[in-house]
Amino acid sequence: MKIKFILIVSVLLGIISTVRAQVNFAGQDTSRRVITTAVPFLLIATDARSGAMGDAGVATSADANSTHWNIAKLAFIQNDMGFSLSYTPWLAKIVNDMSLSYLSGYYKINREQTVGLSLSYFNLGDIQFTDWEGNDLQYFTPKEFSIAGSYSRMLSENMSIGVTLKFIHSNLTGDFVGSSAVVDDAHPGNSFAADIGWYWNKDLGRNSNLALGATIVDIGNKITYTDDSQREFIPTTLRFGGAYKLGLDPYNSLTFALDFNKLLVPTPPVYLVDDNGGIIVDQDGKPQIARGKDPDRSLLSGIFGSFTDAPDGASEELKEVMISTGIEYWYKDLFALRSGYFWEHYDKGDRKYFTMGLGLRYNVFGIDFAYLVPQRREHPLAETLRFTLHFNFNNSKNLESIIDEDTN
Repeated sequence: MKIKFILIVSVLLGIISTVRAQVNFAGQDTSRRVITTAVPFLLIATDARSGAMGDAGVATSADANSTHWNIAKLAFIQNDMGFSLSYTPWLAKIVNDMSLSYLSGYYKINREQTVGLSLSYFNLGDIQFTDWEGNDLQYFTPKEFSIAGSYSRMLSENMSIGVTLKFIHSNLTGDFVGSSAVVDDAHPGNSFAADIGWYWNKDLGRNSNLALGATIVDIGNKITYTDDSQREFIPTTLRFGGAYKLGLDPYNSLTFALDFNKLLVPTPPVYLVDDNGGIIVDQDGKPQIARGKDPDRSLLSGIFGSFTDAPDGASEELKEVMISTGIEYWYKDLFALRSGYFWEHYDKGDRKYFTMGLGLRYNVFGIDFAYLVPQRREHPLAETLRFTLHFNFNNSKNLESIIDEDTN
């Protein structure tokens, strides 16, 4: 059961085919320290627009999917209300029944304040669970979801902040009761989390605009699937980046986006091992650490310590930074072409892929499409598709402005 859970987590991250180091489940990875967490579906790009731009979205222009990338952007959205629905068949090269669905909506209270709601649902497909001897235990469809409410507010004509509160539910095995000593009882895991975001943008003249953004997402309590002695961090992540939009002429524009991402959870340490490769434990059964820090820490200690806990020091901390970059071309705000690239260090997962896509807008309706092309052949993420539908509406009257009223 424990090995199956580790495999599920690895598949969700899309790295299982790239793990070429020597790993044994009784010991440790002797050459790579990939950071894994519970509920990794929260890390997957939810929509086709950002998915086509190398998963960059911290400082791009606001849309309904800002609830995922940077809630602070939502205050600058141009329409008064709307919603978006995204669908991603996941790991289609391996299985045909895994998918991620994302529904998000927003409503502008006034010109400076916007609220949003979102639902992310991850279906892991049908799984037949067995014991160590291959006997059938149960047939189940693991599933995970998060429900979130968001608030975003402009602080000035150029800057905004936002906050999101969410409930996370992960049901990987159902209410499973072990039938032998090697299989633990299991139950669904739950967590409450928050996102905080900051966004700034300014027109630079000559039809250009510069935007900057920063956000920390999924700040929440650990999840357990068995008992309190086995609790896992959720993927608390720091994102920051920028976007530069250049208007080529009244009909054509280009946007260049660059994001940096880092997980704010403990880095796996290097444990002391015996001559057979097994981890040495103390008299209380706790693994002994050769380099690095104990990963069994509190939420705040895990977040702040994540900048200094890598066994190889600053050089390894830099390896944990993931880079997303993308380009978006618009013609008359009706038709878009997009391309991007995502990079992750070899020792930290080795996800490297190109992305591309297109978008269409007509009146209140829009559609986006994205396609992923990994650098490595036969990669489980190969041929990943994303689809997003947009619906945006405007009220018949102008929204009032709090900032203007306070000024007068």
